[in-house]
Amino acid sequence: MSTLRTNTHMRQGRSIFQWLGDHWLGTFLVIYGFWVFVPFLAPVFMNLGWTGAGKALYFFYSFFCHQLPERSFFFFGEKSMYSLDEIQSAWQNTANPMILRQFIGNETMGWKVAWSDRMISFYTSVWFFAALWYPFRNKVKTLNWWGFALLLLPMAIDGGTHMVSDFAGIGNGFRDTNAWLAMLTNNAFPAEFYTGDALGSFNSIMRFITGLLAGLAIVWLAFPYIFQTQVYDQQLDELNYAKVIEQIKNQNPNPSGR
Repeated sequence: MSTLRTNTHMRQGRSIFQWLGDHWLGTFLVIYGFWVFVPFLAPVFMNLGWTGAGKALYFFYSFFCHQLPERSFFFFGEKSMYSLDEIQSAWQNTANPMILRQFIGNETMGWKVAWSDRMISFYTSVWFFAALWYPFRNKVKTLNWWGFALLLLPMAIDGGTHMVSDFAGIGNGFRDTNAWLAMLTNNAFPAEFYTGDALGSFNSIMRFITGLLAGLAIVWLAFPYIFQTQVYDQQLDELNYAKVIEQIKNQNPNPSGR
């Protein structure tokens, strides 16, 4: 058997797992991207009248996100986000998060995305930074662990303070009024900047920024490692192929002869 034929058969015998390893980024962008962007179809389905499909998406993604409506974006309605008071007026006058999260919208207010605004910022930023990283993969150095922790810290603080604040009841905690921030800034911003979770408020901006930083941290730390591992694997494969071919040549000095 000729060297070319031997090399071809060896490459054809590679497993699907090896193929996925060679195309790991494309595979990640497709599979992870599908998981990340499907929640945006929930309000689309509801608006089209495909309520079964829409509610199925809300139910499935409720295991991965709190889906609180006052912290979610709405499509096909009067506003892109609604205050807690507006949600309570349209749904139930309750501060129970387990009841509030069940509100998915209506024909007037539109339908919420099956991700909260923080999850949109975090999950989608991982996808976008992964796609953006590829053209610069040979130039970007791996983020160190201190840098990784530093980029994650803002989301840990923001999410942690929101969680503590919510123990006082949705709408009643210190992150709902942000009176501490108003005092620190001497009320330099409009009242709606400090209060609630509406788009453009302090809480909304912080969820967006901290989610973005966390997504950047994950890609910047993990992807260079994965890429370098892939390079090492390819070099090892090429070395192994070269050894096998050399052995074949040594065993068959005249491959074309019979």
